[in-house]
Amino acid sequence: MPADTPIVAQKEPYPIEVEAGKSYFWCACGRSSKQPFCDGSHKETSFTPVKYTAEVSKTVWFCGCKASAKAPLCDGTHKTL
Repeated sequence: MPADTPIVAQKEPYPIEVEAGKSYFWCACGRSSKQPFCDGSHKETSFTPVKYTAEVSKTVWFCGCKASAKAPLCDGTHKTL
């Protein structure tokens, strides 16, 4: 697969409990072994992780298909893949 094509990590979002004030780095390439977060696997690609800083502690749904228009959060795009 070309290094500029994201890999679909899974065709559903990842529900993650986030902590207010904490930053998270979402994997945009789909190659990370620590989905939905970055582990540095993008280094051979044109992708960079997307920083998400939680405003409040709650469950958020991080995109698993890597095609969301609202990345890093899920927008339902996985339902059309």
